[in-house]
Amino acid sequence: MENQEGSPGRVKIDVEKMYEGNARLLTLPEYKRKALEQAGEGRDIVLTGKGPVWLYLALAHTLHGKARKLYYSSPVTGDILIFDHSTE
Repeated sequence: MENQEGSPGRVKIDVEKMYEGNARLLTLPEYKRKALEQAGEGRDIVLTGKGPVWLYLALAHTLHGKARKLYYSSPVTGDILIFDHSTE
């Protein structure tokens, strides 16, 4: 788990660090477990790093209801808000 500077409670999950070589669909339950473990409850989560689209979609679905806000971030796009369940 890695907090981004200046953002207390904001957790960055590097999708690329979840697997070695190629991501495998058979290992999806393990990737989901890792994401939930890192995310905790009610935090702002940033998904980043190289990874297949199917893995990003599965992790976003898994984190729905756990994360307060979910972002996707890349060097090209910066942070993109995927969902926001905050009461602000």
